[in-house]
Amino acid sequence: MHINGYDLDTSILAMLARSTEPNIELDPIQMEKVGRSRAMLESAVAEGEVIYGVNTSMGGFVKWLIPIGKANELQINLISSVASNVGPYFEDKVVRAAMIARCNSLVRGHSAIQPKHLQTLVDMVNRNVIPCVPEKGSLGASGDLGPLAAIALVCTGRWRARYHGEVMPAAEALAKAGIEPMHLSYKEGLALVNGTSFMTGLASLLVDEIETLLKSYYILTALSLEALHGRIGPFDPAVHIAKNHTGQLDIARFITNLLKGSKMVVHDQIVEEALRKSMGEQAHEGSAPIEDAYSLRCSPQILGPIRDIMAFVKRIVEEELNSSSDNPLALPDDGKILHNGNFHGQYISMAMDNISMCLTSLCNLSERRIDRFLDASNSNGLPPFLCRENPGLRLGLMGGQFMATSVTAEIRSMCVPVSIQTLTSTADFQDHVSLGLVAARRARDILHNAYFVLAFELICACQAADIRGVERLSSPTATVHKIVRHAIPYLDHDEPMTDLIEEAAHILASGRLTTVLEESIGLLDELFLP
Repeated sequence: MHINGYDLDTSILAMLARSTEPNIELDPIQMEKVGRSRAMLESAVAEGEVIYGVNTSMGGFVKWLIPIGKANELQINLISSVASNVGPYFEDKVVRAAMIARCNSLVRGHSAIQPKHLQTLVDMVNRNVIPCVPEKGSLGASGDLGPLAAIALVCTGRWRARYHGEVMPAAEALAKAGIEPMHLSYKEGLALVNGTSFMTGLASLLVDEIETLLKSYYILTALSLEALHGRIGPFDPAVHIAKNHTGQLDIARFITNLLKGSKMVVHDQIVEEALRKSMGEQAHEGSAPIEDAYSLRCSPQILGPIRDIMAFVKRIVEEELNSSSDNPLALPDDGKILHNGNFHGQYISMAMDNISMCLTSLCNLSERRIDRFLDASNSNGLPPFLCRENPGLRLGLMGGQFMATSVTAEIRSMCVPVSIQTLTSTADFQDHVSLGLVAARRARDILHNAYFVLAFELICACQAADIRGVERLSSPTATVHKIVRHAIPYLDHDEPMTDLIEEAAHILASGRLTTVLEESIGLLDELFLP
């Protein structure tokens, strides 16, 4: 996989990051530009220019001038002092994503790193040398200094790393992989740590994972609509053309197509005809409401914004992924060395807050549908707690709602914007910080929780479909039911639900439900996703 700094997308990065043998290569044309950027900086140094991080100190010591002969000592001191993160280590795939993202940024040829050192970083990725990076402590303003410093230390043979899964001293890991440690010259430690690549790597993994989850949830929405005897009329595309939001219209069209041939979903004219026949001279309660609750009827209006915001988030993440995000930049095509603030992670931080809001809204919707499934007064004829056999003696799916309600409440408590939590630091030099990696970690934790809530809705929908009669499902939703039943039984008995919920969460995370798109002619083209 060639990377050139300009066209790496979240799905490709996620694929590479999840592989233990990603085999990336640097674009040779861009590597020539990397060399020109370095030569330009060397020329400026020879001419005596004063350049941040080259012959000045950094951060709160920005006023201090440093002899160029101290270059290696200065760069090693930088990556050592800012390597202050704490807590558990990030997963290998997250570190790998960050390393590839950093390579992609550096290969743009604006950072003045020596080409041989950029190649060393690539070799570490390809040979499975994964630095141990503690999760907590990045401000995300001079980039992800702490997390990227852990990577930079390993590049120089310091700190510790995992090599084929085993934690060992970095020097030992590099030796086993046949990689020479870097000997940093001026600007190079700064080039390795001063950027947004860690938050952007994690953000890319989240975007890719959520894309799969949303596809699955749109399909689950169709199944839940059927199993709750929801009305299909509000999904008529004409309604959504009138509203004028692309995501809302796309989802309404998609769900309408998924439900073609369903004998379980309710058509409005049938309800209207029954109500018309029962009209009388006096006001009285009809046999059914003319409209569904919002958690069913407003599904396109709720999921549409989520779909559109995720498209925006993906664009922001990919623009950041293919950007030069360190300071200063040596721009060979412009003939300029410019001090700047491209390391600031506000774009990613705000994008990750948007992800958190999208996931929380998704769980709010799912939790309300779960309640409708389990409350006999709101389920259009389903037994209480979906317990058809021996109700009362058995509790049915009651306990699962405890989990879904609790986890939804926890998710909601987590969904406080991180991007506004700036605190000044470093003698007011870093006086506005993004906390972008904190926002990405928080979005990751919300996603992990969200799987459990949506998983229980999937269990409820399949249980209700069995009670209604699965032969009445549409072809795609019948396939969904079959996928679930391969792993999770119909519950005509009470048993601990933990394993069942976790298995359903795994089904959602794996993307197994989206196979119905491939098996249903035309549906794949109808799903307009970011």
